Amino acid sequence: MKRAQFIKIVGAGTVACACGQLVSCSSNTTNPTRATVDFKLDLTLSANSALNSDGGSVSSQGIIVVRISAGNFVALSQACTHQGTPVVFQRASNNFFCSNHGSTFSLSGEVTKGPAVSALRRFNTELTGTSLRVFS
Repeated sequence: MKRAQFIKIVGAGTVACACGQLVSCSSNTTNPTRATVDFKLDLTLSANSALNSDGGSVSSQGIIVVRISAGNFVALSQACTHQGTPVVFQRASNNFFCSNHGSTFSLSGEVTKGPAVSALRRFNTELTGTSLRVFS
C-alpha cells in the first residue's frame, strides 16, 4: 500500500468517527432513570438535613429532591434529558440547571431553556413523620 493511499483511508476513517461523535453529542437522550423507584429518606440523618429547610435539596439514587415548603417536596430525575449530566437545584431562581450546556427546568421538570427538549421525569413523594418516601 502506498503512503498516500494509507493516509487517505486513515483520514476518511477519522472523519467518519468524528462525525459520529458530533451526531451523538447533539442528539437528545432519553432519561436514564430506572422504571421503578421506591426509597425513603430519613430526615433526621445529617445527609438529608437540607430537606428540613425550604429550598434545600438532596440527591439520592439518581433523583434530586427539593423541599418547596413545609411538607411539600418535588422529586425529579437528576439526569438532564439532553445528555444525562446531573442537574442541580438553584434556590435563588427556583429552577434546575444543567452545567453541561445550560439547560434549565422548572419545579415541575418542564424545560424552560434548551438545548434539552424533554422534561425531567417526576416522582411522587410522601412524608410520614420524618421519613420521606420517593416513588414512581
